[in-house]
Amino acid sequence: MTKIEDGNPVDAYIRQFPADVQVILQEIRQVIREVAPEADEKISYQMPTFFLDGNLVHFAAYKNHIGFYPGPSGIEKFKKELSIYKGAKGSVQFPLHEPIPFDLIRKIVTFRVAENQAKAKNKQKKSEI
Repeated sequence: MTKIEDGNPVDAYIRQFPADVQVILQEIRQVIREVAPEADEKISYQMPTFFLDGNLVHFAAYKNHIGFYPGPSGIEKFKKELSIYKGAKGSVQFPLHEPIPFDLIRKIVTFRVAENQAKAKNKQKKSEI
């Protein structure tokens, strides 16, 4: 991988990959932007990250899969739908040779937005006491 230079760091990250993978990464990015237009986009843990009242989701490209990282709660909430993919406590692997489940990604991001906003609201209420 090349060093991420000036400009939008997520654009630079995506440009590192072959054209077919870039298309997938841009589509995932677009889905997240549609669901969470107010989220900040940055590089964290050396991968594209969306931040909204805390880390929302991360994603990354690898040789044979796209890693998607919605955290443990995002995996747990959608464990039935995600059961056909390899994964871990806070991540899932979408194989590059299979269709990427953009609708499922949309559902997971929607869930994570609501979860982060609820946590932020509760935190604000506690600080007002």
